[in-house]
Amino acid sequence: MAQKRLKVHSLTGRIDITRMHAAFRKVKRNGGRPGVDGVTIEMFEANLSQNLQALMFDLKHRGHYHAAPLLRVYIPKGKGKKMRALGIPTVRDRVAQEVIRALLEPIFDPTFVECSFGFRPGRNAHQAIEEILRAYHAGNKVVVEVDIQAFFDNIPHELIIDLVAERVADGNILQIIREFLTAEIIEDGVSHPVTLGTPQGGVIPPLANIVLDVLDQRLIQAGFRLVRYADDFVILCPNFVSAEQALALTIQILDTLCLSVSPEKTLVTPFWRGFSFLGFQIARRTVSVRQKSVEKFKDKIRSLTKRSHNLDQQVIDDLNRVIIGFAHYFAAPFSTVEEQFYLLDGWIRMRLRCMKYKRISRGDNRRFPNKNIARMGLVSLYSFTQ
Repeated sequence: MAQKRLKVHSLTGRIDITRMHAAFRKVKRNGGRPGVDGVTIEMFEANLSQNLQALMFDLKHRGHYHAAPLLRVYIPKGKGKKMRALGIPTVRDRVAQEVIRALLEPIFDPTFVECSFGFRPGRNAHQAIEEILRAYHAGNKVVVEVDIQAFFDNIPHELIIDLVAERVADGNILQIIREFLTAEIIEDGVSHPVTLGTPQGGVIPPLANIVLDVLDQRLIQAGFRLVRYADDFVILCPNFVSAEQALALTIQILDTLCLSVSPEKTLVTPFWRGFSFLGFQIARRTVSVRQKSVEKFKDKIRSLTKRSHNLDQQVIDDLNRVIIGFAHYFAAPFSTVEEQFYLLDGWIRMRLRCMKYKRISRGDNRRFPNKNIARMGLVSLYSFTQ
């Protein structure tokens, strides 16, 4: 259960140049495109000492820090025409956000419940899946799949500020967080004010956990077992009656947070039928790669193996980076992905033959056999399951 919550009366004094440099190193590791000012990480680093000193002065003096507008960009949201909107902060603001994250995390994280796994130190998606499997083997055979309707778009700013203020009595830090939340968005040169929600790409992750910890605590107090990763979560119940009760309570709690569930994506289903979570398809005896995740992987491979391009070592190197990342995530100890990986390996080799000979022909399997492809250094997905 959550530990006793003590109030912190000053965080601003903990901002020093060591913390500023640590924040920049984290931002640099994460990479990312420049914001509205066009300043890249490399450009910021070229004058690092002065940039960090100036930012530290603003963060430590109330009223001096002002967040720049966020740059609106869109990325594909799965197959089809749907796009996900992101708000990209400037590098300077990303450093500021990382400073505040590092200050808030040790205050809030110890009070979060054990079933929360997203954006927390020492926790990951694999642990969340393992917890789901433990819950199933403990007799929870019914799953409540909950989808919060446009979670990041609908979180009230005052709710976030109030929840942080329950633990943090530093008015300067609260004002900085408000700057993050209310930063305008620039799209096609036009500025748009933000009065609700937290644009994805421009918010420090602990804020989502701070809000949804209210949900976690209430559900656990009511005796329900859940697993949450950021705004994705499932509730595991012994029967359908309990599951319906859990869903009703969830709707009630979310309503107090000015949030709601998506009726189309919120389901009560038996575990044996299977459900999707964090890119996996989980069922009674299998934990495989969700078809949507397979298609996203294939799209990346297609972009690297266009028939109009030549097959060379750089293509193999680029493919290996994608393959290794995919394998490290999905070839977990609990996964049953051998067949999927075997078939994907064959499909990738087919793409390479088409790239080499500019056609699709089974006869090319003999002209460019698997061993020749292996000699070029192509990594096998299937090898990660052995």
